[in-house]
Amino acid sequence: MLSYNKNKHPFLNNFGIYDVILKKNMKPINNKNMKSILLSVLIILMASCATVVKFPVSSVEPAADIKAKIKNDKQNNYVIEVTANYLASAERLSPPKKMYIVWIVTKENGVSNIGQMKNDNAQIAKVKTLTSFEPKEIFITAEDEGTVTFPSGIEISRAVLRR
Repeated sequence: MLSYNKNKHPFLNNFGIYDVILKKNMKPINNKNMKSILLSVLIILMASCATVVKFPVSSVEPAADIKAKIKNDKQNNYVIEVTANYLASAERLSPPKKMYIVWIVTKENGVSNIGQMKNDNAQIAKVKTLTSFEPKEIFITAEDEGTVTFPSGIEISRAVLRR
């Protein structure tokens, strides 16, 4: 039977890890192996992470908490998801508008309408899209039509991406 020091790693002992190790006649993981495992997991997590950008507080919609998540898919396209919490209805703006449109600025394609923000519930509005162009900036405007090809409404907030 293996011997172990419960006081050396009390955290592991609280979760019964040492008991499992002893029952399976396995040796506990030493510090060198643990560091290697943790480093490997950290490298994998960092490689698969998306870029998350928090928009600055809007002077038009100060309660809105807006974030964008950008990641590459397997075909090297950019998956962009913009989420706005506590974004008031566009009809409550002055002057009133009908909807919020999300735009990207790219080096290759200039300014592009990537979609209308849809309300999942009364507190969250989202848009998720895919583009082959690398976004440099993302911004949101309030517009009267969803099919506009150039922003003309009230700008709510803008984030510059540092990739």
